[in-house]
Amino acid sequence: MFKNHPKGLYALALANTGERFGYYTMLAIFVLFLQAKFGFDENQAGNIYGLFLGFVYFMPFIGGMLADKFGFGKMVTIGIVVMFAGYLFLAVPIQDNFAALWIMYAALFFISVGTGLFKGNLQVMVGNLYDAPEYKAKRDNAFSIFYMAINIGAMFAPTAATKVTNYFLAKSGLFYSAQIPSLAHQYLNGTITSEGTERLAQLASAQGASLTDLGGFAAKYIETLSGSYNYGFGVACISLIISMIIYLAFKKSFQHADYNSKQKTQANAQVEELSPAQTRSRIIALVLVFFVVIFFWMSFHQNGLTMTYFARDYTANQAVGFNCFSFDIFNLVLVIIAIYACFSIFQSETFRGKTISGLVLAVSIAGIVVRFLGMPESVSIEPQIFQQFNPFFVVVLTPVFISMFTMLSKAGKEPSTPRKIGLGMIIAALGFVILAWGSYNLASPAVLKSVGGVSDTLISPNWLISTYLVLTFAELFLSPMGISFVSKVAPPKFKGLMMGGWFTATAIGNYLTKVISKIWGTGMELWMIWGVLIVICLLSALFIFTIMKRLENATK
Repeated sequence: MFKNHPKGLYALALANTGERFGYYTMLAIFVLFLQAKFGFDENQAGNIYGLFLGFVYFMPFIGGMLADKFGFGKMVTIGIVVMFAGYLFLAVPIQDNFAALWIMYAALFFISVGTGLFKGNLQVMVGNLYDAPEYKAKRDNAFSIFYMAINIGAMFAPTAATKVTNYFLAKSGLFYSAQIPSLAHQYLNGTITSEGTERLAQLASAQGASLTDLGGFAAKYIETLSGSYNYGFGVACISLIISMIIYLAFKKSFQHADYNSKQKTQANAQVEELSPAQTRSRIIALVLVFFVVIFFWMSFHQNGLTMTYFARDYTANQAVGFNCFSFDIFNLVLVIIAIYACFSIFQSETFRGKTISGLVLAVSIAGIVVRFLGMPESVSIEPQIFQQFNPFFVVVLTPVFISMFTMLSKAGKEPSTPRKIGLGMIIAALGFVILAWGSYNLASPAVLKSVGGVSDTLISPNWLISTYLVLTFAELFLSPMGISFVSKVAPPKFKGLMMGGWFTATAIGNYLTKVISKIWGTGMELWMIWGVLIVICLLSALFIFTIMKRLENATK
């Protein structure tokens, strides 16, 4: 899996790991921050979330055009600096809500622009590494490895956000309670019901607050919790510094891939020549794939929005029994080490390599057993922590998918990339079937609003974890393969532009996430909300299979 790749792949992947760790730390708590700080409802928070994600994934389109003119490496460097400024603005706690809101908008703008210059152009350089004849056959594997590295950063992000948030809450003698922010804002703006006031008093008493000044407690809790989230955003600043150090320290390993088609021509290097008809056919094929990708990301990126609401309002806030094991990031790391050691035993070509892998496997299994036997009877769960499962599953399943596709390729039965994307959409629909099934007979979000938005009936965390697992299968069929597809099919003169097109499609999909948050509090039954996503995914799969022959012909 990891053999015979250029060293530049690992340097670029690690630089991206640091940046993604910061980004997903911020994203894990972003909608929770919006509601805690400003009292936004799900629709308002969803609008900002969707707009921000839309800009984050649209800006690589602009970044790609700039890179086609000025060079990829230069844009990546500028992007890191601009992102750092954005996260720094976001990390500053500001009490005045008007000033805090506009500084937050400015921060989101800087993060979007910086990501646009950084993300797509870094991936184009990864693709350029595999233009060399000796590496061409490994392009899909390379993007799977690169994608796995992104998810290593994302996997640790929810835990980092949770630890930082809880640390600063504890310094003020408080702890996290999902119902308090909504009830506190209702109390302060005078819209709370008598039932809500009674519930807020109970929660305040549990926090050790005096019931003679419920308004003072409400204001203090909102200020402390939102400030804790600000400090959580500060983690991204540190991770970007690490990314910059990696990028600059190992630049020599990928500097030869920092070229656009114009620079390649000037260097008298061989450039693939396409006829106008071939160019047009390839661009049309990519645009059709982009159209389908819109609806995948609209569905998938509910993880930071409505799926986080679901984790907060409908899912048990305590894990018991075996589930305790899966909510500790250190345990998940041991599982990853054990799985990769198993693969290494089979893939190592020397006795020494197999022996070392066997020892690593033995130590990791011993660690898992010790950790399992020492598990507490229960652990508290905060809503953002569920976002660690998707990247965990990506890291665990990537070698499985690479091995599976390698075997199919050798047998001449590997599905084409467009076919993989279609299968990914069907699998995504199945993921939301699980969530719809688990949501059946639960109260609608509108019914819960008057009591702080948290249901009296809380379901097992396994419903969400299972959904994340199935959505990860869908993602691995679609996302790394799609990026590789763009890198391979894009006409040489439009590589940056077409990679930007991939991110533009992702941007539109992310912006459309707000559609689901918009219907969240309308009174629609919860299982029906997930049903909307099921239908969207199935229709997208149907579309791509109807145009499959055209897509496959364009890539030959």
